[in-house]
Amino acid sequence: MKYAFFPGCNTPAIRPDVEQAIRLSLPRLGVELVDMEGYVCCPAFGTFPSADENAYLAVNAWNLSIGEEKGCDLMAQCGSCYSSIKLGRRLMEDDTKLAQVNEILRAAKRTYKATNNVRHITDILFHDVGIEKIKASITKNLLGMHCVVQYPCHTLYPSEIVGFEPSDNKPPHVLKDLVEALGAAVDSYSLEYCCCGGSGGLHKSDLKAAHHFYKNKLDAIKEETRADFIVTSCITCLMWMDSQQILLSDAGREYSIPVFDYNQLLALCMGFEPKQVAAIASIPRDEVIDRIRNQQE
Repeated sequence: MKYAFFPGCNTPAIRPDVEQAIRLSLPRLGVELVDMEGYVCCPAFGTFPSADENAYLAVNAWNLSIGEEKGCDLMAQCGSCYSSIKLGRRLMEDDTKLAQVNEILRAAKRTYKATNNVRHITDILFHDVGIEKIKASITKNLLGMHCVVQYPCHTLYPSEIVGFEPSDNKPPHVLKDLVEALGAAVDSYSLEYCCCGGSGGLHKSDLKAAHHFYKNKLDAIKEETRADFIVTSCITCLMWMDSQQILLSDAGREYSIPVFDYNQLLALCMGFEPKQVAAIASIPRDEVIDRIRNQQE
């Protein structure tokens, strides 16, 4: 299993502990991560995709071509990066669009042949690595703890393009199954599949509406679950759901639910040091981390 690791922008710049967690945990599972020298912004929705399709596709083709040269599909953790590249890759199945893209790339002496694609990290963990291998890789666990999962909406919709959930006519459950493999009880609640509020630039265009989205989710989590923490697998969800609890608490009801990226929990359960893989957070995570460190398989 070999993938070109696409870290995106926010992960290495703002949450490098998440990148470290991915770089440490994946090789333990037999996944080889190939660095993408010269990669650029995905580009995210709200920028090129809404203004210049050719520029959007050319940027996506630039990134995809780096992986193509190495004989690899790309692997993304950020939901926005994943869906932006995935949707662009679908558009480049049109020969005319691909030719226009390569005309732009020609100035940089680069060509994209459209022989690879992009995968989300949870897709790879679930379908390529597998639950049993994950269970066998950990030395600590999350037994006795409850959590909720936040599915990155850009890995769910539009499902016919970005979706990778098993086709068993069940609600999305890949992330839930991955968390349960670490031993936690994953609680369901009424707003489980709703946007966190930070996606798609909503928080930049209408902060009040974004906070409304998130406050409703937090209230449902507090009232309907026993969650000790929140788990996601998208850097936008992670940063938003962590940082905005402080602002919402300043406005009234107190919120203090720790938020983790899945690979941070996986790395902790593998025995890696918290200062390496889970050092950055607005909402303190010490209690959860201590409980993990004190549990043995």
